[in-house]
Amino acid sequence: QVQLVESGGGWVQFGGSLRLSCAASGTIRSINAMGWYRRAPGKERELVAIITSTSNTIYGDSLKGRFTISRDNAKNTVYLQMNSLKPEDTAVYYCYTRALVATGSRLQDYWGQGTQVTVSS
Repeated sequence: QVQLVESGGGWVQFGGSLRLSCAASGTIRSINAMGWYRRAPGKERELVAIITSTSNTIYGDSLKGRFTISRDNAKNTVYLQMNSLKPEDTAVYYCYTRALVATGSRLQDYWGQGTQVTVSS
């Protein structure tokens, strides 16, 4: 009912930058929040950043200042600008949205397939 298509992952050297994008499509009535989580090898999934429909933002610990989340409501797209990347940022980054679909009666969570980000030292 909701498809999330991520793009922009890849390989970058220490201190470099990447920009992730995620577009939501489907029978969407409204989107409450969009954002990103990540899972590094051997670690649990953690919050990267969330942005609500009113542009309130929440960042994971120590990421604000290096990462910036933004959103284009008209395109149902969320972006993550990642600067000053470190090897410890290496992870699979998953797009997330909490949305109400046309045939639904409550908000539900949806996830993308994930995009790999690798930062070399």
